[in-house]
Amino acid sequence: METTKLSSKGQVILPKHIRAAHKWLPGVEFVVEDTPEGVLLRPLKPFRPTRIEEVLGCTGYKGAAKTIEDMDAAISKGVKATHDRS
Repeated sequence: METTKLSSKGQVILPKHIRAAHKWLPGVEFVVEDTPEGVLLRPLKPFRPTRIEEVLGCTGYKGAAKTIEDMDAAISKGVKATHDRS
């Protein structure tokens, strides 16, 4: 078991092997929870969980569904129009 100290500024250093195992880089934010067993640090999620039904209509498109081939053709057309040098 490893130990750490609380600094005069209220900072606690997490051991390097724990930071590496969780891929926590400097600047990661945590939710701090007070539990009966002690303090729990949980990485802050950048976005709240959502369901597809909550975000499906966010594009505003009202027409028929497009196929992958339709989308590829539209992308190719846009790239050609943007980069056509003739």
